[in-house]
Amino acid sequence: MVKWYSKGLKFQCTGCGKCCTGSPGYVWVTPEEVEEIAKALKITLEECVRLYVRKVGDRYSLRERPKNYDCVFLKDKKYCQIYNARPQQCRRYPWWEENLESPESWAEEKKRCEGIDHPDAPTISLKVIEENLITG
Repeated sequence: MVKWYSKGLKFQCTGCGKCCTGSPGYVWVTPEEVEEIAKALKITLEECVRLYVRKVGDRYSLRERPKNYDCVFLKDKKYCQIYNARPQQCRRYPWWEENLESPESWAEEKKRCEGIDHPDAPTISLKVIEENLITG
């Protein structure tokens, strides 16, 4: 089956921080990722878990700010406090299954992300997209 984005998609992160704001959801983290976050913040693993992680079923997610659903690591609405230690889910954005379901879902995500179809963005190949695709 040929994917609608088989010729690639234009994307370049602009660092706007909008993908980290405003909608409830989950940023799933592994124990290894939590360890990396703790190291980046120069705090203990226990403190990192207590302050920044929540258990959801049998998985772990980063906490959100309750009033606006922004990621707890987003500073000044733009800057990721843990950028170099951010989880894979963040690193792989916008290559999430729900964003790639259809041209319409991609266009809908574009309303939130200025890097999608940005004029200076390179075309990301199908191969790279699929290597980074987060499903389920």
